Amino acid sequence: MDLERQAPDGGARPTGGAQRGGSGVPGGRRRQRVSMADVARLAGVSSQTVSRVANGHPGVIGSTREQVLAAMRELGYRPNSAARALRYGQFNTIGVILFNLSTIGNSRTVEAIATHAAAEGYAITLIPIDVPTQDNVLGAFTRMGELAVDAVIVIIEVHLLDAGTVTLPPGVHAVVVDSDAGDRYSVVDTDQAEGARSAVRHLLGLGHRTVWHVTGPQTSFAAQRRAQAWRLALEEAGRPVPPPLHGDWSAESGYAAGLELAGEPDCTAVFVANDQMALGVLRALHERGRAVPGDVSVVGFDDIPDSACFVPPLTTVHQDFAEVGRRCVELVLRRIREGGTTPSGTDLVPTRLVVRSSTAPPR
Repeated sequence: MDLERQAPDGGARPTGGAQRGGSGVPGGRRRQRVSMADVARLAGVSSQTVSRVANGHPGVIGSTREQVLAAMRELGYRPNSAARALRYGQFNTIGVILFNLSTIGNSRTVEAIATHAAAEGYAITLIPIDVPTQDNVLGAFTRMGELAVDAVIVIIEVHLLDAGTVTLPPGVHAVVVDSDAGDRYSVVDTDQAEGARSAVRHLLGLGHRTVWHVTGPQTSFAAQRRAQAWRLALEEAGRPVPPPLHGDWSAESGYAAGLELAGEPDCTAVFVANDQMALGVLRALHERGRAVPGDVSVVGFDDIPDSACFVPPLTTVHQDFAEVGRRCVELVLRRIREGGTTPSGTDLVPTRLVVRSSTAPPR
């Protein structure tokens, strides 16, 4: 592994070792490249020990590690990661392709992926897709294939991966988040269906005759699974199924749906597909004089940090985004280290109902 010492002006700073290789630079000075042995001599340790410190290997005692790091700081050297990647065939980088980083679920999942990857000595390369079309998805995969990544985590609607032209880079392990593609990819997902069922069972258990529903976008697999579970739970309980109202995850769409719900005198309970839309429903019901939970009980989904501060505090289904991110990283790293292809199948992260003040028995 090579280390390069740079002077502030961009040229090479001479050291006590002999100069070797490199093209000339203005003023007759040459760029100097040195080996781990040069750092080892200054630190008074073996080249193998320097390599272990440079690569973050845990098997180095603290005092020796500090001695090597001090020598590297003194000389201004840094490990050449490109040379290391060529030598070992590993880049220590995970690619992340996603649509809509602005949603709370996606942003918190990416944050968890980055945190757990860093703890394992990996960086992430993020490629967002503004509009989830086949061309844009193909472009993202093509770009990822050109970059130095060992694995890819995809946070996107999986039906866009169905086209034969969209392929993963050869030899790169892939995990898909929040999809129904367990027959084709490794999938990590929240148990959306059980979360929705728990919300409906909670409201029916309080004595409500039925439960209305505000869905997420029809293109979202998560929204589809929550809506299907809501409908099935009512049918299994022998309760009428009201017509669903459609939203787009935003508080504004929840507000519009809430205005419609406020005009339904038979509506005493509503399950909203995420907390942001539930916030809009709460505002609309308040403006129309429908008390929560006195007249209408409301349950959300996600358990975002602000949901406990809604008025009233929101009963909601907790999603463990940090655990989703951790399992994604764990899965791809296991495949990188063990070799072989990543198996298909779905790993479900459990949900749990968090009961607060927005639900109560009907009047």
